[in-house]
Order: sequence, then C-alpha cells, then structure tokens
Amino acid sequence: MGGDLRPGGLPGGPDTAGTRPGDGPRPAGTPKAVGVVWGLLVLNTLGSAGAKTIVPLPRSLIQLVTMGALVAAFALALALNLRLRIRPGAFVFLLTLLLVPSVISSATLESGFGALFRCARLALFVGTLWLLSRWWDGGLTFVRHHIRMYFAVLGSVAAGAIISPGAALPDLYGGRLVGALWPLTPPQIGQYAAVIIGLTVLLVLGRRTDRASAAAVIVPALVLLALTHTRTATLGLLIGLALAIGSLVLTSAAARRFFAWAVLGAVVAVVGFGAAVQAWFLRGQSQEYFTSLTGREKVWDALLAAPRTTSEQVFGTGLGDKSFGGLPIDNSWLAVYHEQGLLGVALVATVIAVLAGVALLRPPSLSRACAIFLISYCAIASYTEAGLGDASPYLLHLAVAASLLAAPAAAAPLPTPEVPRRRIPRWARSRSEVT
Repeated sequence: MGGDLRPGGLPGGPDTAGTRPGDGPRPAGTPKAVGVVWGLLVLNTLGSAGAKTIVPLPRSLIQLVTMGALVAAFALALALNLRLRIRPGAFVFLLTLLLVPSVISSATLESGFGALFRCARLALFVGTLWLLSRWWDGGLTFVRHHIRMYFAVLGSVAAGAIISPGAALPDLYGGRLVGALWPLTPPQIGQYAAVIIGLTVLLVLGRRTDRASAAAVIVPALVLLALTHTRTATLGLLIGLALAIGSLVLTSAAARRFFAWAVLGAVVAVVGFGAAVQAWFLRGQSQEYFTSLTGREKVWDALLAAPRTTSEQVFGTGLGDKSFGGLPIDNSWLAVYHEQGLLGVALVATVIAVLAGVALLRPPSLSRACAIFLISYCAIASYTEAGLGDASPYLLHLAVAASLLAAPAAAAPLPTPEVPRRRIPRWARSRSEVT
C-alpha cells in the first residue's frame, strides 16, 4: 500500500498541528513503533483454528506465535511508555472491569486451566491498550495502522490462493475462500476485508488518501470478500457505510455524491442482478436452512435451556473457546453470557452504548464517521459472530473507534519568557522621585 495511506495523509507531511479537519493534533514525536505494537496485537487475534494450510502448522506452534506476539506487544508498548502516561477513558476502563467476572468464573476451573490462561491473555491485551491510549488523540493514526495490518493479512490469503487454489477454496467449506498459508476461516477473511474496505472508502471521501491508493486496497479486498461468501461481513459493510456516510451528508458534498451513486447502484443490482445476488447469499443452501442462520439457532436454544446455578448466571462458566456442546456459539452476546454471565453482558452492552453515545454527540467529522462505521459493524456482526468478551479483532475495531472519539490532547502552553527588569541607577531614581 503506497500513496497517501502512509502516516501524514495528503502530500506535504504529517498534520502535527491538527490543521486539517477531522485530524486532531498528534502528540509530538509519536513513535513509529506504535504501528509495530498494533501489528503484534492483530497477529495475536488471528487465532489458531481454521482451515488446513498448504504446509501443516501444529496448533501448538501457532499458539506459541500468537501468544508470543501479545507478550512482545505489551513489552514494546511498555518500553515506549515507561512513565505509564495513559489517557483515562470509559472503553478501556470497562474492559478492565470485564476481567472481574472473567477471573471469578474461571477460578472455579469449570472450563479447565485454559480459562485462567485466557484471563491472563485478556489482561495483557487490555494492559497493552492502556499503554497505547497515550496516543489516542482523535486522529486517524490508528485507522491507518488498522488498514495496513489487515491488508497484509489479506495479502497472505491472496498469496495462498495463487499458490494453491485447491487448498484456498476447499470443498470442506463449500468452495469458500480460506487461509491456505495461515489457518483463517471465511468469516475471518470476510471481516478483515469488509473493515478495511469501509475505512478506506471513508478516507477517500474525507480526502485523506488518493483514489489510486484506495483502489489498490478496495478492489482486491472486494474480490476476497466475494470469494468468502460471508453474509454477515457484507451486511455489516453496507449498513455500517450507510450510517457513517449518512453522518457526513450534511457537511460533505463528496459524501452526498457517493451516497446517491451507492443508492442508484443498489437499485440496479437488485433489479438487474437480483437472482445472482440471491444465489450468492444463499450459498447453495435451502431457504429453511438460511432462515435458521445455518443451524445456529439450535445451539442458541440449547445454551439458553441448559440449567445454571445463580453464580453461573451472574459470572458465567469461565473463558472458553466460545463453544457449547462442542459446537460454536457464533453469537457474541450468548458467548459472553455463557462465559462471563449477566455481569459480562451488561459490561459489553455498556461499552457499545458508551461508544455509540459519544459518537452521536460529536460534531460531524471524518474521525466520527470512521468510529460510527466500526461501532455499527461490530454491533451487527455480534449477532452471528463471537468475540466481544475476549481478546479479538472486534475489540481491536472498537479500540480504533475509541481512539477516534478521544478528545485531542491539549497542547501545553508555551512558557512566557521573563523580561529582565532594567535596573535604574540610584542617582536617576532619586531625580525621578524629586520630579
């Protein structure tokens, strides 16, 4: 990715003074290593379970790499912020509170020692976000880091598809695109593609990147999204972009033009290619299977019907692998209820509500639009994807939204130089007194 997606946006260097609309002033000397920390967090949240890769990778090796990335991210963030300067905010504070039901429920070892290990992982993850909060200033720095890192992940997916199309489009997943170099599932790839497409579109509308650089990101990401046949990611992208661009319509002519063309394109697609769009969404499934959310409702009903003690209802059963009865839960709210109880559900709901409320109260800007897109995408995806209660890409998306909604750091006032007082000779002083 080249062009204007590098730090600084438009030609002419970085906007350290915050003179461009939508970009708040950045702390002087923001280390480039902050992007490395963000990349390590992205690597940690890729997961260790997925499709079979071209070169078989032991799950223990993948877990060692991902956990090592988290430890390295925390250590590097601590080295960059040795004075522990943080920006207090509701988002990271609520995630810290989420550790309480996680530890209480995991301490019973009902989910095994792995639950305590996952608590330690969540604690390191949240601690790294605390350390990075020093550089959350309402600017687009973390948006650019986010796009770059996930574009690199999608680059590995594309490389795997070129090297071995059979492994990248296996029959086990119905011919949907998977990660052939790193074990990534179709929903993961669809999520990463949808998020960077939406953010890049908003950067174009805000004139923070040129169209050639944006096309180099959007076009291949759209191809990968189409190959995954991921309905949740597609709907999240469309609805999230509609809400984000809608927040700019009153202040941006480019947003109004894009919105009008998007509506026209949607009408043409439905009228002219309705059958193809329907076939893409059904993925060869029956209408009944589609309406039951590919069998997810059976797992949800069983989870809600399972008997629970009062402690399990309040604090959950401990951090696990987001499954019930050996089947994936695929719903963030039910996964949080199962593992962190009603207290966890209340905290996660508060996180979403606080971020959404702050976004609505902010004046129209590009930063606000990007935050609205990320918040709405996570809220939509939470219905059929798990991850809001544990270290995951969804929490990284919300962390970027929190960085966009942070108030710009107040610039320290320049010290006023003290003018030395002129000494008046004694003879002159006495004459002036006489006069």
